[in-house]
Amino acid sequence: MGRFLNPDNSAFQITLNSKIYVDKTGLLDITNQAIDTDAAFICNSRPRRFGKSITANMLAAYYSKGCDSKNMFAGLNIGRMDSFEQFLNKYDVIHFDVQWCMMDAGSPEKTVSYLNRHIVDELKDAYPSVIADSVQTAYGAMSRINAETGRKFIVIIDEWDVLIRDEAQNSALQDEYIDFLCGMFKGVEPTRFISLAYLTGILPIKKLKTQSALNNFDEYTMLDAGELSPFVGFTDYEVKELSKQFNRDFSAVERWYDGYLLSGQHIYNPKAVVSVMRRGNFQSYWSKTGTFESIRPLINMDFDGLKTAIIEMISGDAVKVDTSSFQNDMMNFENKDDILTVLIHLGYLAYNQENHTAFIPNEEVRQEFIAATKTKKWNELLTFEQQSNALLEATLNMNTEEVATGIEKIHTEYASSIQYHDENSLSSVLTIAYLSSMQYYFKPVRELPAGRGFADFVFIPKPDYLADYPALVVELKWNKDSTTAIQQIKDRQYPESLLSYTGNILLVGISYDKNTKTHLCSIEKYHK
Repeated sequence: MGRFLNPDNSAFQITLNSKIYVDKTGLLDITNQAIDTDAAFICNSRPRRFGKSITANMLAAYYSKGCDSKNMFAGLNIGRMDSFEQFLNKYDVIHFDVQWCMMDAGSPEKTVSYLNRHIVDELKDAYPSVIADSVQTAYGAMSRINAETGRKFIVIIDEWDVLIRDEAQNSALQDEYIDFLCGMFKGVEPTRFISLAYLTGILPIKKLKTQSALNNFDEYTMLDAGELSPFVGFTDYEVKELSKQFNRDFSAVERWYDGYLLSGQHIYNPKAVVSVMRRGNFQSYWSKTGTFESIRPLINMDFDGLKTAIIEMISGDAVKVDTSSFQNDMMNFENKDDILTVLIHLGYLAYNQENHTAFIPNEEVRQEFIAATKTKKWNELLTFEQQSNALLEATLNMNTEEVATGIEKIHTEYASSIQYHDENSLSSVLTIAYLSSMQYYFKPVRELPAGRGFADFVFIPKPDYLADYPALVVELKWNKDSTTAIQQIKDRQYPESLLSYTGNILLVGISYDKNTKTHLCSIEKYHK
């Protein structure tokens, strides 16, 4: 048992001792099926606060020969699966955290030599008759051991990408680290001495340099987590069960912390959910561990359409994103899509695989964007907020002429700034127009467009404002009368969230004439 070779199970035991533990050991059945197959090399990237280290510790505790974990896992999900005992504590495991090793080494430049030296030393202690003094690399030692004994290894690397991510400008270090990765994982020889490799970090495999070193890895990312989706964060079912256990309002937890879509599943940030269960306060826990300062340089970059996209998403809309050009590093950004893509991998945006759109996942993260835009560089947002405040006030006062004028003004300024020319852009205009409502209302519930009409935007007041603010159902019609928009609202079945809503409701119909570029508005109180 060593620091890096065959660790004990104490790190995962600490997780099990915690007041809140959500059983994710079903992942082990997936990795068990991958052992000694062409799917045995796995790279699972996800943001901070999503339990990367806990997962790595779980894998080490289960596979390591340095401990007896049968009682630890027997009562968990993996204990009920056929593969449970077949692989339990049967392997020489090498497990290390690159970020920790970098700090202990004293500098990034010393990290690779540190890893090789310490792993080789521990392998020499375990196999003294096999490893000669001339062996200088971890992968060289592993290859020797396999050749002499037939034993194979499981390699688990946490924060594998820290040197790629944080030392992008240090080309000599990058080359040295990539050579290390090639020796560990590239070609036929590593398949002889590695039964399973599991890498976890924040960014996917870099497209230029490291792709050649790690092109035999199956990747699972925040763009496509595949079968690993339920193990990236907490699922709807798991959060509902926690809400019952800790007597929390699930609908509030959902609004604050839900929003990530992975292979069709709703996934929650585990850190945030655990925090709200323990403390009971609905707030942004994001900045406690990763401040908005980390995204401010990204969203301030001077790319066409970037600020407009951010404003749209703060308003509750989703924007199209092309994720294909991103180089999977923190240095090479060519356009707004690269920025949006890295924000998806960092967890500040969510991604819809079906329609290729990015959006702010929930209220918690939206608060971080609001904080990050409190600078002079975001005068556009300030301007829209001021106009939106006046528009919301006019809406609540049922001042139809002022609402029509306000929408028209925002539409003209917004459309001219980004040169939208199609019908669907009007839905984005609507979200921008009611930007200030996000202070008092949850993210609008939005249905899909139907025919030449636009879907409802349903605004539900936050609990603190239920007594003073009505729910809003807003419909924007193209080349039709505003009363038609009102009638369409009445004819449609309301979103489920409104069926049990007990407060006041305003129906807002807005029409847009394509030829004259003018707007009209009708507002009615809804009588139940």
